[in-house]
Amino acid sequence: MMNFFSMFFSQRRVPVFVLLLFVTASISAQCDARNAAFTAGERLTYQAYYNWHFIWVNGGEVLFKTDPITYRQKPAMKLTALAKTHKKYDVLLTIRDTFIAIIDTSRLEPLWSARSVKEGSYVANEYYRFDYDKKQIVTSLKVDKKPDRNLTVPMKECTMDLLTMVYKARNIDFSKYRTSDKIPTRMIVDGVIHDLYITYLGKEIIKTKDQNRTFRCIKFKPMLMKGTLFDAGEDMTVWVTDDANRIPVMVEAKITIGSVKAILFDAKGLRHPITAEVK
Repeated sequence: MMNFFSMFFSQRRVPVFVLLLFVTASISAQCDARNAAFTAGERLTYQAYYNWHFIWVNGGEVLFKTDPITYRQKPAMKLTALAKTHKKYDVLLTIRDTFIAIIDTSRLEPLWSARSVKEGSYVANEYYRFDYDKKQIVTSLKVDKKPDRNLTVPMKECTMDLLTMVYKARNIDFSKYRTSDKIPTRMIVDGVIHDLYITYLGKEIIKTKDQNRTFRCIKFKPMLMKGTLFDAGEDMTVWVTDDANRIPVMVEAKITIGSVKAILFDAKGLRHPITAEVK
């Protein structure tokens, strides 16, 4: 079973379940977002599917959660994403991925983030500390068997780690954009800052697998960086609820050897009632 979380969210293979985003406004305009979509205590669970010869195999699970914390004596929020394969697939490939981001609660800016990945024999750990006073990102990269790298990267305005971008994008007012608008984003990946974008595709009603729940959704495609599983381009599609929560309902992507899909299984601790569900 392929590693769903890394395929969708890994900074090594990039982009995102980004759950997440906006149009031809400048990147700096996105920095001013205020959180109205989620709150501490939220828990989102997804089932991960891999398409193998026209059969969708449920191979793993992804959990997103938010918690209140104190960081450097100031109130902050801890974002966590955990991914793992189901035990019956561990004999083929054991996946245990953890993404963590600590963010400022007023501007939703990343303060510190980490990625810890175990995918079979592959192991990687990345750490980022965002220093806004010195305008730099202090980075530590320990990737597989490569030499450790400690970098200080000059910070560009509105640079985010992957997980922060996912949550921040949930606060975008999509009503301001038109179909096919391209929305700029900026993300640090493997110690390098990249300017990317998301293409807004309008709205669509979708039905989830297994649970047969129907949602009114906002649809978009994030630009992908070329990696081991993805070609560069827009081969990923994301659907988020068309309500105040902006919960990702489904993410689907083509990969070099098939396709993968993540589907919302459970949502708890939401800031708002789910009004996008069609009963």
